[in-house]
Amino acid sequence: MLARMSEAPVAPPLSDTTATPVAPGRAYKIPESVLVVIHTAELDVLMLERADKPGFWQCVTGSKDSADEPLADTALREVLEETGIRAQDLAPDALDDWQLINVYEIYPVWRHRYAPGVTRNTEHVFGLTVPVGIPVRLAPREHLNHRWLPWREAADLCFSPSNAEAILQLPARRERRAAP
Repeated sequence: MLARMSEAPVAPPLSDTTATPVAPGRAYKIPESVLVVIHTAELDVLMLERADKPGFWQCVTGSKDSADEPLADTALREVLEETGIRAQDLAPDALDDWQLINVYEIYPVWRHRYAPGVTRNTEHVFGLTVPVGIPVRLAPREHLNHRWLPWREAADLCFSPSNAEAILQLPARRERRAAP
């Protein structure tokens, strides 16, 4: 199946424009990432508050560690790193590649993490169905808090347009997966 490319709306710049250079010896981020919408069968969505931007809520996101890292592996790794959830231990079809790609402008405040001249990121969207009550263990350097919210409330809470758009697709995606 071909991926649908969508041009996510460019959000207004974040208020903090301070950029810290990449540490010597540290590689630039690869401008290819995953967005993982973690949700229950009832469509409650796990939202994470960013540690570097308190008040900014999102789903699990993260860049590939290497150019040849498979996207599903990136998704599994990021979910484990950010939430402590071992998706490998869930049902075999719990992780769902939505075959949806968003291309968006990288916020100016975060461009220092990428090679000079890189201004756009390609984001691959996944869903992860988890049981109600699954324990969440946050990575304190990445996230301050987490909340489980009904899908509409979760979409309203997102600061990222691509996160909100993905969450809003949950009911239709659930119906498609349930269809014979």
